[in-house]
Amino acid sequence: MFEFQQFIAFLIGLTILTMGFWLMFFLVSFVFYWAFGGAADLIKEKKAKRDA
Repeated sequence: MFEFQQFIAFLIGLTILTMGFWLMFFLVSFVFYWAFGGAADLIKEKKAKRDA
């Protein structure tokens, strides 16, 4: 069966993997938010310039 040290190593690895997943999820969502916000702002500026 497994020893206690192997179980602790598995838990530490799982924790690091989970933290990496959530960090990647946060960073990707932030990049999408920034990109779509910038694109919407650019469209609004072009529309305002065209209307003026």
